[in-house]
Amino acid sequence: GVWVGLSRFFDWLFSPIFIVMQAAPLAALIPLLVLAYGIGLTSKVLVVCIMAMPVIVLNTAGAVRNTPDSIKEMGRSYLATDLDVILKIIIPAASPVIFAGLRLGISAGFIGAILAELKITPTGVGDIITYSRSIADYPSMYAAIFSIILLAVLFLNLLERIEAVLFKGNQRGYASD
Repeated sequence: GVWVGLSRFFDWLFSPIFIVMQAAPLAALIPLLVLAYGIGLTSKVLVVCIMAMPVIVLNTAGAVRNTPDSIKEMGRSYLATDLDVILKIIIPAASPVIFAGLRLGISAGFIGAILAELKITPTGVGDIITYSRSIADYPSMYAAIFSIILLAVLFLNLLERIEAVLFKGNQRGYASD
């Protein structure tokens, strides 16, 4: 995402791929992934990546691209190298949008994981949900669903804490403050 945001060439090369990945109907592509990669872990990981990566990469690229030129020029006027400008100016300035993309990507990744479990293999959480529904064992079905939701919330909270530790100066405020 950072490369796509920094380079016109990488933007030209990769943005259309991620836009197509984001727009593609994933449920229709799952049989093709199973045909190409089998019913193992590889096809499940690809489903999660196809769901999560476009959101993360496109948000990161947009955030990097929209970093104000004035602060980049200020860094260069203080003789910062290109790497210093990227690591100490662009990424911290873009971090709120990057982390918003990561949060959306994690959510989409969990949706992709459940979709892969439901469509690809007859084992795992997807099978618990399907089997419980088929025998009308709704408490087990909802327990599986809520366990997935709980895991997603824990991952999102962990990401929020990582953001707070890495970028202490970029604390989010509220419009009412």
